Amino acid sequence: MNHEGPRGPTRVGEAPRPRRWCATRGPLPSLPRVQIAVRPHPLLRAGAFASEFPRALGELPAPPWLSALLALEADTPVKRDETTRERIRALLRQGGYKPTGRGKPSSEYLVRAVGEGALGSINLAVDACNAVSLASALPISVIDLARARAPFTIDLGAADARYVFNAGGQEIDIAGLLCLFDADGPCANAVKDAQRTKTGPETRSTLSVVWACTGEEPRLAATVRWYRELLERAGARTQEVELTS
Repeated sequence: MNHEGPRGPTRVGEAPRPRRWCATRGPLPSLPRVQIAVRPHPLLRAGAFASEFPRALGELPAPPWLSALLALEADTPVKRDETTRERIRALLRQGGYKPTGRGKPSSEYLVRAVGEGALGSINLAVDACNAVSLASALPISVIDLARARAPFTIDLGAADARYVFNAGGQEIDIAGLLCLFDADGPCANAVKDAQRTKTGPETRSTLSVVWACTGEEPRLAATVRWYRELLERAGARTQEVELTS
């Protein structure tokens, strides 16, 4: 595993590594270089990276050590706190969205779900996302790159904008909510990701976005670094995603 110092959430300049299935970073020959254009926002700080798995997620059960991290008292390098929770809510409120009730940040939902024993394993990619979000208190989106189309943008949802977020057809109102957009529209945010780009048994590559805010830059860097380390330990390869303004 790569044990370099803390990485920022934007650019990297590493040379390509040999093509093999091991814990690697830097450009991945089989993945296109992904960029996300971030619209100006006074509070947003984000980190993003792409991951490639050796086989489809349906053939890669989550290892026991990863499942063990889906616990409130798991030993983790980042720890959630009340200040972070409040800052994330302020981030989501800034555009006019109300992060309460069923519309609260996904990181808060995870704390409740784990406390109630209601969070089970989904797949390797989502379990890693959930473990890191639970520990850090930072919401994380993860989408299937094969189900999304470039270009990617982070911007506020338009008035009256909505999308389906589960297989049952339920919708979330995303007006004023920071979202990840692909060529076909909004596909993820810090509350609920869109059903159309969610991972599934056939997923081989993903895009992860860690949502953070001003004042949380050290936490963001540590969270992204640890998140990538977990996936690499599980056999995935990760590649930095450039965030541009």
